[in-house]
Amino acid sequence: MDRRTLLCGLLALTASAPLAGCGTGAPTRRPGVGSARAGDRVAGLADVPVGSGALVDVGGDGQLLLVRASESEVRAFNPACPHQGTTVNPPAGGTISCPTHRSAFDPTTGAVLSGPSPRGLAEVAVAVSGPDVLLS
Repeated sequence: MDRRTLLCGLLALTASAPLAGCGTGAPTRRPGVGSARAGDRVAGLADVPVGSGALVDVGGDGQLLLVRASESEVRAFNPACPHQGTTVNPPAGGTISCPTHRSAFDPTTGAVLSGPSPRGLAEVAVAVSGPDVLLS
């Protein structure tokens, strides 16, 4: 099973509508990235404070939560809480939290720490290239 098939299958479990990019012939889309593609710039490195994070709009209709662990390490997550789809808050006090039912997530892995969420946040591959954060 390839990565795309696995992701589409996992995301279909929580989706309330068909997922773009998961059917044959549909344009490829990934969770949280809207119409953005690998190699697209999603933010400037300076826009994501070390030890914190930021919600950024990408691909016209997508949004990512970027978390910066160090000067050169940025991780990205689909900011939709797996419990009911509410957009989570950027990290504060060492956790990412959902404002609706208070699920808490690890900012370095996206793993669920507490609350009603059945699983962690979906990670989206990004890379740092000079002053930019790019989709991988």
